[in-house]
Amino acid sequence: MPADNPFVDERISKTPRGPAGFAPVGAPTAEQGGWSADEDNTPVFDLAAYWRLALKHRILLIACFLGALAVGTALTLLMTPIYTAQATLQIDREAARVFNSEDVTPRETMTQGEDFYQTQYGLLRSRSLTERVVDSLGLASSDAALTSLYVSIPAGDGSAAERARARRELAIRTIQQNLSVSPIRGSRLVAVGYDSPNPEVAARIANGFAENFIQANLDRKYESSSYAREFLEERIAQTKERLEDAERQLVDYAAAEQIINVGDNEDGSGPGATQSLASNDLVAINDALAQAKAARTAAEQRWRTASTTPVLNLPQVLANGSAQRLFEQRAALTTEYQQKLSQYQPDYPEMVRLRAQIAEADGQLQSIANSIRASIQNEYTVALNNERALQAQVNGLKNDVLDLRDRSIQYNILQRELDTTRTLYEGLLQRYKEVGITGDITANNISIIDSAVPPTKPSKPDLLINLALAALFGLGLGAVAVIALEALDETVATPDDVERKLGVPVLGVVPLLPKGETPAAAMADIRSGFSEAYYSLRTALQFSTPDGAPTSIMVSSARPAEGKSTTAYATALNLARVGKRVLLVDGDLRNPSMHRVVGVDNDKGMSNLLSGSADLASVVQRTRQDTLFFIPCGPLPPNPAELWGGDRVREFLAEAAKNFDHVVIDGPPVLGFADAPLLAANVGGALFVLESRGTRRGQARGALKRLRVGRARLLGAVLTKFNTKATVYGGYDYAYDYNYGGDSAEGDVKPAKGKRP
Repeated sequence: MPADNPFVDERISKTPRGPAGFAPVGAPTAEQGGWSADEDNTPVFDLAAYWRLALKHRILLIACFLGALAVGTALTLLMTPIYTAQATLQIDREAARVFNSEDVTPRETMTQGEDFYQTQYGLLRSRSLTERVVDSLGLASSDAALTSLYVSIPAGDGSAAERARARRELAIRTIQQNLSVSPIRGSRLVAVGYDSPNPEVAARIANGFAENFIQANLDRKYESSSYAREFLEERIAQTKERLEDAERQLVDYAAAEQIINVGDNEDGSGPGATQSLASNDLVAINDALAQAKAARTAAEQRWRTASTTPVLNLPQVLANGSAQRLFEQRAALTTEYQQKLSQYQPDYPEMVRLRAQIAEADGQLQSIANSIRASIQNEYTVALNNERALQAQVNGLKNDVLDLRDRSIQYNILQRELDTTRTLYEGLLQRYKEVGITGDITANNISIIDSAVPPTKPSKPDLLINLALAALFGLGLGAVAVIALEALDETVATPDDVERKLGVPVLGVVPLLPKGETPAAAMADIRSGFSEAYYSLRTALQFSTPDGAPTSIMVSSARPAEGKSTTAYATALNLARVGKRVLLVDGDLRNPSMHRVVGVDNDKGMSNLLSGSADLASVVQRTRQDTLFFIPCGPLPPNPAELWGGDRVREFLAEAAKNFDHVVIDGPPVLGFADAPLLAANVGGALFVLESRGTRRGQARGALKRLRVGRARLLGAVLTKFNTKATVYGGYDYAYDYNYGGDSAEGDVKPAKGKRP
């Protein structure tokens, strides 16, 4: 066999898995940068692992569970029954509005609703309300009253006043501790409850809180309105003085500056007095001037028309009644003259008379027209003169008004101050009247919906709830105890412990034999789980190298009595059963025991061979198995470590490899001696045997470290004395048996005795 295993330097990801899902033999361990149990795709939260842990410590869990239930039941039965009485209150944001006026207390908006209710709940729990309840119900008036609260009466060493203060403080503290304020979700209702061993006392105190809370709310409102009235009275008196001073200053300044305003008030000092006499005159004359300008413009237009139009064509002449009659008369004379002109000569007296009448009519018309034109001119002249006179008056009054305005600047300032003070004074008077009316109305936003009644059943203790809590506590205590035990558990119990705690692959799991059964008897029965476990180990060894199991194998353990010798014998026996020539060597030169298992003499053996006093052929003995040969320990040497460290070990292994297919050495324990590391450095592979629940993690780690320091080629671990009935590991039951074989199935053939089917 080559010195180096070709699998040593390869990663586990590049090598196929061996039987039972374990890594091939010779794969590097976690410390060597190779195989590690943590590389498996194990879920972070493995429910099955916790379930197995619970099954493992089921007795402890059940004991904690039942103990907690027993303690919870006893404590519940020993507790004093507590009765809870509740009074239900409705708390509105605003009280009923009798008058359409604002209240003096702060009003809450919709965005402040939660703050408002939290404030009310805080007031219900406040010390001041508790003091009102204690005083109103007389709960601290005497020792008997304090006894009704089921509290101890304070010692009476001090004065009466000190004892009274102590009783009151104790009553307040007790009531606050037993008070409960429970808002009803989604409503404006709140339940005020009190816990007491006496149901009547509980109902009395709960109703006392409800009634005193309403009264305290009314008292706060009344105190707020009283404060508002006092404040308004003070402000009204101050404002009245300021108003009188302002009126006095305004009147004095108007008299000094001769400022006379006319308006709604006779004294000219009210809100309607906004104009002076000069301003009124200017406005009136200015209106008259505007009318005069309009009249002058119209008269001027008529005169311009009359001066440029023939006098007889003037509209005023044509519209005159006398002129119209003369026009008609002249027209009639003209018509008559024209008619008679055909009969008479122009100088005929009748014709001369008609012409004279026509001429006289024309003269009268001209006289009337001239008179009308003259009147139009006269109207224009009068309108123009009137306009000029009014314009002169307006110009004179403007100067007076401007001068008055200069003198009215301070007057207007005083007037505005007077108006502001008067408005403030009237507003304060109105608010004072409203507060006086609303303060006498005891409108309340808190009402009692249900008064507390003495309960008939106790609310505490609740047996079911206490038992549930005790059960949870018991399970929690049991879980903590299990976790603590697991954390403190240094033993290696399962294959998972070997891989997780030691970082070594498990090649085989050997079950614990029933009480009274010996390993020899178990191995004799090839159908037993004990034999099947070693068959699986042999199969795992055959996958350790490309050429099969290593030529030389050392079997060792951390300490004695872990099943090392049995494993070495079973491994050699199973290799021999498949036709291999196997040499079994008792390598424990300090405490040999293999010769008793094989049943041969221990006269000479490995000690003789290593010391040079015998050769290989002289120390090899045959066994009951045809292909299995055995070398016992021989006489005990004084220093076994020197024998194992010499060159004869390598010579022995080389010579044995020529004559045998495999050499299985039952090595000494690792801890405490140098034999095992020296021997392991020369063999092709080492098997490390661990006793389930017998080998501690520190011992196993120390032994493995010593083997690695000695450059041993660690093939894997074998877990012995594994209780398959008590442990189900990873979902696989490590019980080996042939339930499908035997004489229960028709046609099955039983194998020959001593042969594996």
